[in-house]
Amino acid sequence: MQKMMNFFRSKMDGNRDLFILLLIGGLYSAGIFLSNTFVNIYLWKQSGEYVTIAIYNLAIGIFQTITFIFAGRLAKKVDRIIVLRLGVFFLSLFFLSVLIIGENAATFNFMLGSLLGIGYGFYWLAFNVLTFEITEPDTRDFFNGFLGILQSLGGMTGPLFAGIIIARMTDNVGYTVIFAISFFLFACAVGASFLLKRRGAEGLFHFKRILDERNRNKNWNRILHAHFFQGLREGIFAFVISIWVFLVTKSELALGTFNMFLSGLSVIFYMIATKFIKPKMRKKAILFGALLLYFSIFIILFEINYILLMIYAVVIGIAYPVINVPYVSLTFDVIGKAWKAGELRVEYIVVRELFLNSGRIISIFIFLAGVYFFEADDIIPILLVFLGAGHIMIYFFVRNIFLGSSKKKEVILKEQITDEKNR
Repeated sequence: MQKMMNFFRSKMDGNRDLFILLLIGGLYSAGIFLSNTFVNIYLWKQSGEYVTIAIYNLAIGIFQTITFIFAGRLAKKVDRIIVLRLGVFFLSLFFLSVLIIGENAATFNFMLGSLLGIGYGFYWLAFNVLTFEITEPDTRDFFNGFLGILQSLGGMTGPLFAGIIIARMTDNVGYTVIFAISFFLFACAVGASFLLKRRGAEGLFHFKRILDERNRNKNWNRILHAHFFQGLREGIFAFVISIWVFLVTKSELALGTFNMFLSGLSVIFYMIATKFIKPKMRKKAILFGALLLYFSIFIILFEINYILLMIYAVVIGIAYPVINVPYVSLTFDVIGKAWKAGELRVEYIVVRELFLNSGRIISIFIFLAGVYFFEADDIIPILLVFLGAGHIMIYFFVRNIFLGSSKKKEVILKEQITDEKNR
């Protein structure tokens, strides 16, 4: 324990901003994991309609995409701390709005989704850029590792804690409590952001140039298409599975347990995958994980009960790390070798996010069209099978990516284990 404390102090000494950024990241993770899963259920209990939930998630995708582009331009003109502060402010405003609107939240689903999408866009653009700027090569692994621990703890304890609170309180009082706690955590994050040193901006925002770079760089084009198909799966899986868990169990506590079990298992297999999946195994691992993730759908497709849902959680808890560890590393490599990657890192982040969210948005539009023309119970299983193949399509793009000899490079992105991750 003493060695761990000494190691922690050695990394923190003289790097106040690193500690503050970790604090903000921890507060964000706690607030999101505590409440975000249950917002969909809160809206469902008020409306009982898939369309309400889909429109809420559609607004998140649309405004996150627009905000990412705007935030990228802003990050090249003003202090990045301001962009981060805007993100945390809008996330705080989202939870405050949910508290104020209360029982009428389902009526304002698009507005609430818009606020959350704007918050995500500002926050993640700024957090990614600040991580790159504040950390150094000798502190970056420590930062990412410690942040991962905070996110993992949030993923395992947040949903369960929220489920217990909701289950023990009558009516919707429990929802009010957890939304209030999330609002308080984000308010604290806003306060913590004022402790960061100001970081001036420089350079022009070359968004269109990096968007056009896909016509010159085949690897960049392929990885962008892979992210589009990733988003195509994530769009509806982000909310359909959690609603199914709730419908089967009629219990927020059971949903919290489901998410805790899934997050805990994923953490274990992320560590295993990181250790054993070597660069030469990346494409095979992506294919294996994608097939495992796709066929997991059939566990709950024809019959749904809590036991089958927990088996499903086990399978995807294994599949996601097997896919994501090599996939994210490959994305790093493609961007790291791209034209002016260090100078234009903001633009590469924005364009990647544009393709990812485009897939999510189209997925939800397909879902809305499906439930409009057909009965929801009939069409949803078909959509899950059709759109669930998105991760398999990832393989068909990344298999043709060839990078040549590897060189030491800066990591300009990172995969966050957040509650937005699809199930």
